[in-house]
Amino acid sequence: MSTTKTIQSALISVFSKDGLEPIVRQLHSQNVTIYSTGGTEDFIKNLGIPVVPVEDVTSYPSILGGRVKTLHPKVFGGILNRQDHEGDIQQMEEFNIPQIDLVIVDLYPFEKTVASGASEADIIEKIDIGGISLIRAAAKNFKDTVIVASMNEYNLFLDMITKQNGGTTLEDRKLLATKAFHVSSHYDGAIFNYFNTDETYYKESIENGQVLRYGENPHQKGFFFGDFDAMFKKLHGKELSYNNLLDVDAAVNLINEFKTDGPTFAILKHNNACGLASRESISEAYNAALACDPTSAFGGVLIANKTIDVATATEINKLFCEVVIAPAYEDAALAILQEKKNRIILVQNDIELPQRQVRTCLNGLLIQDRNNITDNKADLKTVTITTPTEQEIEDLIFASKICKNTKSNTIVFAKNGTLISSGTGQTSRVDALQQAVEKAKHFGFDLTGASMASDAFFPFPDCVALAKEAGITAVIQPGGSIKDELSINYCNENNLAMVFTGTRHFKH
Repeated sequence: MSTTKTIQSALISVFSKDGLEPIVRQLHSQNVTIYSTGGTEDFIKNLGIPVVPVEDVTSYPSILGGRVKTLHPKVFGGILNRQDHEGDIQQMEEFNIPQIDLVIVDLYPFEKTVASGASEADIIEKIDIGGISLIRAAAKNFKDTVIVASMNEYNLFLDMITKQNGGTTLEDRKLLATKAFHVSSHYDGAIFNYFNTDETYYKESIENGQVLRYGENPHQKGFFFGDFDAMFKKLHGKELSYNNLLDVDAAVNLINEFKTDGPTFAILKHNNACGLASRESISEAYNAALACDPTSAFGGVLIANKTIDVATATEINKLFCEVVIAPAYEDAALAILQEKKNRIILVQNDIELPQRQVRTCLNGLLIQDRNNITDNKADLKTVTITTPTEQEIEDLIFASKICKNTKSNTIVFAKNGTLISSGTGQTSRVDALQQAVEKAKHFGFDLTGASMASDAFFPFPDCVALAKEAGITAVIQPGGSIKDELSINYCNENNLAMVFTGTRHFKH
């Protein structure tokens, strides 16, 4: 038996009629018998095209306010019958069941209804029953039946039947069935997540996947699943890579800590800040951020919390960087930045980030709440005799925001709204501190009067001792070690100010 089949009959039942007309007209031109119900039936009639009401087939009207229309053995028998199965053929004749070769469905918009803030009653009414059943039935029987389960497939399907004069191959039908099962599983997942209150269950379905050039390295495949266009408007440059996206994610998380602050500019490399500064203008902030570590800034990701102007763009244009992100750009500034063909330029939209973070682990997933705590002045508890000055408090909070978004173990030094240096991703806190000290010296920074942030407590006084030796005068840390008093006593004996936040900020 040939695997190519010509469509002779179709059942069409859709919520949205957008884009349906060309398909209906094409089917009519190919002498396809069309069955339909309710609003879709009226739509087809208004096109002047013959349509058979489903109730003429079932001898049963639409009931319960439209909740039951197509749920009938004659409908599902027409879809599910196996055309090469003798028993099915006999029963089709015995019960006078019409063959249905094509099913076109567009489901009730459940997700849009939830997102609109509608009442629970309205949301429940948008749980499609008949449509989802039609999709599953037709997709299961893809050997004989064509399923178009979404408006997204209208163009694909119309192209098929136009080029093949109403015919579809087995490969065509299997492809459409695959897409249909995605529609049904995504739809059911959305309904489950609406009802679910048990945090030990996890279901996620993301429709808009993107194939990347490669993964972390060229020999690895890479994909991004998410709505990038909702977060950013891409103005210029090459396609973003896997590593670009990781750095952009880190940059967004970091700059969000300074969202309501004055002009702030950050430069990141491999997910960590190598430069960050707050100043009176965004150009001053950029120049100060670049001075933190101009070596690491090469090939980095740049992000600002204010509009990038011409003065800033002129300076940025002297640096090779992969990505520039800002909430807006002056027209002339954008023209300058676009002089580099491959430079990626993004406008960051103001949208809420997911409140759960997910990563693979072993043979499963690790899921946690987003770290939404940003240390502020009200959180600080001074535990030493020496009290930090107002400037030191500002620098401690500044350093803490960076520390929270830097790989553990980390130490961050800050002074006058500037990242001086940091020790990142070290196996001991002492190593992180020593790395930060050496880096500050390398770039000629004086640590005298600087403030220090740590992502976790000090179990021994060794770190505060090294910090004092380097010139640090104020320290911020979460506290909580059974040996806190050792560090506190050292600070008291050496005129260091230390504050506790009560919140640890590990970042693995």
